[in-house]
Amino acid sequence: MAEKIRCAHILVEKMSLANEILERIKKGESFSKLAQEYSIDGSRKRGGDLGKFGRGEMVREFEQAAFALKPGEVSGLVKTAFGYHIIKRLE
Repeated sequence: MAEKIRCAHILVEKMSLANEILERIKKGESFSKLAQEYSIDGSRKRGGDLGKFGRGEMVREFEQAAFALKPGEVSGLVKTAFGYHIIKRLE
């Protein structure tokens, strides 16, 4: 069976805002609350939770970063055609 992982993300359009949010996460602010406040996609209602997904379901840059994370780990900025993502592996 193909590996599936569960992640949350925060998606914003501006790199400067993404960097600011990342700094706040590093200082201990809630990833989920920041996702609800800033993320520009539908996952914001769930605190950024994207549910489980396998390889080939997300855009390449996002997938590579997400699968490289350990559970609980937060990525740096990941740029895709949609904007700037900060990804947190949930399990």
